[in-house]
Amino acid sequence: MIALDTNILVYAHRKESQFHEQAKELVKNLAEGKPSWSIPWPCIYEFYSVVTNPRIWKNAATPPKLASAQINAWFNAPSLQLLTETQDFFATLLPVIAQPRIRGPIVHDARIAALCLTHGVEELVTKDRDFQLFPQLKTHDPF
Repeated sequence: MIALDTNILVYAHRKESQFHEQAKELVKNLAEGKPSWSIPWPCIYEFYSVVTNPRIWKNAATPPKLASAQINAWFNAPSLQLLTETQDFFATLLPVIAQPRIRGPIVHDARIAALCLTHGVEELVTKDRDFQLFPQLKTHDPF
């Protein structure tokens, strides 16, 4: 199973992204396909936060209703699995956040990495090079 990081979701949603068409096609193929794919829950929150933020998009931020509609469209994909913390999640998270350079905002990425590891994700699709800090998680930049 593969997982999608926030940046892939944002690129698929925001037409002005240089990666929009590729990301949109990637997400569409996953959503319409039979193999399971996943989104970590923190990426859902972050997607909503990023696309509705007028500081990022000036006066063209995605209206909250449209951002929610996009999320609901992904949720309706029968092959989607949302990744969430399990009862023993901290046992997976602890060694990931204990690595030397994992501090501050990188802890968010560590949480996503640990969620992927907990759920047996084979590959995280992301443009974010910070995930290279987690060698136990295979990543792929589709662009």
